[in-house]
Amino acid sequence: MTDTALPIAIAGATGRMGQMLIAAVRAAPDCRLSGALDRAGSPALGQDAGASAGQPVGVAITADLTAGLAGARVLIDFTRPEATMRHLAACRAQGVALVIGTTGFSEAQKADIAAAARHIPIVMSPNMSVGVNVTFKLLEMAAKALSTGYDIEIIEAHHRHKVDAPSGTALKMGEVIAAALGRNLQECAVFERHGHTGERQPQQIGFATIRGGDIVGDHTALFAGEGERIEISHKSSSRAGYAQGSLHAARFLAGRSSGLFDMFDVLGLR
Repeated sequence: MTDTALPIAIAGATGRMGQMLIAAVRAAPDCRLSGALDRAGSPALGQDAGASAGQPVGVAITADLTAGLAGARVLIDFTRPEATMRHLAACRAQGVALVIGTTGFSEAQKADIAAAARHIPIVMSPNMSVGVNVTFKLLEMAAKALSTGYDIEIIEAHHRHKVDAPSGTALKMGEVIAAALGRNLQECAVFERHGHTGERQPQQIGFATIRGGDIVGDHTALFAGEGERIEISHKSSSRAGYAQGSLHAARFLAGRSSGLFDMFDVLGLR
């Protein structure tokens, strides 16, 4: 770590993703941990943010947003929508850039994020993995080439603790495919099939959700045609990819004063 290392604060510091992000920041020579946030009432408040991993980092976990963001240039947030909206307001007030990996936002919350991006720089993506975002690009290419004669289904699987469905990544896959085909996902998405559904309509994009065990995240887009099918898949075996992608995003924001970006912007895939 150098004196010019990028100061980064982590939200949800005691969660699985929070701990992975803290370890990634600690291992990056051009970054340093400047703050660690957790919910009010957390038993970890006041403890060293690296203590649970046996690697103290000299930063105490706090629920005080002003203190937790003091000195930070970027906050990385993988929490819940309600918490992220509180963090968004604090970041705007303190001029801190924000990397949002949280999913499950309402349309109104997304509008509030876009409004805040006129004042601070924000990267928001349902999946920060470099590999997943390359997969999005492949899906865009595939959808254009397979625009007729192929039925499209998206299958995703996650651990039993995930609270939103379909996953933000699955929805993003659908959005990418729909945009490439000139469709509106809200009009063509099918999220549930049960009973006598009738014949599948060719414009539909179907979603199937699996929840169980400790699955980190599996996503497959299936293009099923006559006599063949194409499957484009991404499977995560750990959260390390999300953490590294988040650091890419943080570095990208460091030189910007405002704007709403996604990982296509960060990775030059636009």
